[in-house]
Amino acid sequence: MTTPLQKWRFFRAGGFDQVRLDSADEILALASLDQKLWVALACPVRGIEFDARTLALVDHDADGTVRAPELLAALQWASERLSDTEVLVKQLPGVPLHAIRGDDDTGRRILAAAQQVLLDTGRSDNMVSVEDASHAQGRSVERAMAAWEASAIDARPLGDATEAAQAALSAVAEKVDDYFVRCRLAAFDARATEALNAAPDAFAVLGHTTLQTGSDGIAALPLARVEASSALPLGAGINPAWADRIGQLHARVVTPLLGPLEQLTEAQWQDLQQRLAAFVTWQASKPDPAAVGDGVRELEQLARYVRDLQLLANNFVSFRNFYTREGAATFQVGTLYLDGRSCELCVAVNDPARHAALAALSRICLVYVDCTRGSEKMAVAAAFTAGDSDQLMVGRNGVFYDRQGRDWNATISRIIDNPISLRQAFWSPYKRLVRLVSDQAQKMASSKHAESESRLSAVATEGSKKVTAAAPSKPAATSVAPFDVAKFAGIFAAIGLAIGAIGTLLASLVTGLFALKWWQLPLALGGLMLLISAPAVILAWFKLRSRNLGPILDANGWAINARARINIPFGTSLTQLAELPAGSERSLIDPYAETRSPWGWVVGLAVLVGLAIAWAS
Repeated sequence: MTTPLQKWRFFRAGGFDQVRLDSADEILALASLDQKLWVALACPVRGIEFDARTLALVDHDADGTVRAPELLAALQWASERLSDTEVLVKQLPGVPLHAIRGDDDTGRRILAAAQQVLLDTGRSDNMVSVEDASHAQGRSVERAMAAWEASAIDARPLGDATEAAQAALSAVAEKVDDYFVRCRLAAFDARATEALNAAPDAFAVLGHTTLQTGSDGIAALPLARVEASSALPLGAGINPAWADRIGQLHARVVTPLLGPLEQLTEAQWQDLQQRLAAFVTWQASKPDPAAVGDGVRELEQLARYVRDLQLLANNFVSFRNFYTREGAATFQVGTLYLDGRSCELCVAVNDPARHAALAALSRICLVYVDCTRGSEKMAVAAAFTAGDSDQLMVGRNGVFYDRQGRDWNATISRIIDNPISLRQAFWSPYKRLVRLVSDQAQKMASSKHAESESRLSAVATEGSKKVTAAAPSKPAATSVAPFDVAKFAGIFAAIGLAIGAIGTLLASLVTGLFALKWWQLPLALGGLMLLISAPAVILAWFKLRSRNLGPILDANGWAINARARINIPFGTSLTQLAELPAGSERSLIDPYAETRSPWGWVVGLAVLVGLAIAWAS
């Protein structure tokens, strides 16, 4: 029975309280802890970094999801099988012999199996490791399978062809039984004969449709003509929809066991079923690898629970490993290296499109990458929580390292764009302005270049025509369009207005700056920059503070029960930027650096001198 704790302990992380599970008493008392305080109520068996065999044992109904009641049941079972429950929190590789409770039938079986494993392995520390218990379970399964195979001599009358024969018999068993029941009814009362055969109306309905051999309407008709005490024909006279399957029965079952018969009586049919019944019974007795063992399976289960249950609880009831950074959480499947950064929050994804639909609510910048390693493939969603997204684009390549240290080729396939940092938000208006100016300049240059090429092409074509054309008489004078003064005056007026407006704006700005004292200039410039960047920074601040891990995991089949926030400092720690090692020697001389023009310094110095003169006056 679970004993409630007098005092629970919690730690604050991710913006909410999480329970501490350091002692055996705390773990075994989880049933008395309000599940509203659990971080998760369910987790998937696949797509997380945890021992698959242990998860399969905890997932009692084998539906692919470990739920809170199943975790509590595993803890309850472990407590009942241990005489020393403190081993659950000692991070042992298995279960020690002295901790196994042996005062009931199940305990005595487990204890005997443990003693045999220790005898077989020759271990002197009385520790039954998970590996040793698993190997013992494997040997037990092999012995059970060998005994099962040996018992098949009398169960397979046709040897290796018995399985195919049983399949052919099973495919028609229900229809053949139906036929012989109809024949017995016809023998009971002759008036039933016509009623038990197909009625003329049934054929009339079929006559108005396009028929195929396997049509449902044909298959529903009796197997053959029903008559009192009639035998089943094995060739002519069989319902066309069943002809192929009756042919398989004839070839695989009737002929090998009874000889080349043309008809099959009900007594012969029952004889065939009895002859193959032993094979059906033998197949049903095939050992279940997860159930056999005579105490060995329970020993393996206990060893795995002792080793893994505390780790599972600390990645289920709380996210201790994730928030304390004491180790990778179960949902962190590796590290992505891309764009000069390493991203530690990477989760496995089965369907990126479906995952992104829910994960977008996390307000985290997610980059989906397709990972390949030889013939192996997988998809991963990586959270970028430091730096910026300027160079993140679909098609870029990186390297993904899984938890086993294997490297995978990683290619970006999808991006959910969200703010990454306040620094990115501060500079984003200026970057957009630079991109806008650059794009407009490129468009203008491209347009002028195309216009120039078009004019040159037209001049070259016209000149070629003049050279090659015959000129028997003096060529006519080329007419020249008159100079349109009004048109060019309008153009110059528009240009003048634009320049005037820009000049007025600059003059107002410079006049306002000249009116300030020298120490007010930095404050004015800083205020101007803050005015431009403040909206983007404020919006990013709200989004960064509301980042939530829950939607990312919920999209993978978890049932997250808390608002698992990722605040700015913690999020920054999940993505590492490239930094030079401490004590590195760095040379600032670049032999291929671009030659800088001195005019920038000259213009800047002139502006400073002008400002100084204006301030002094």
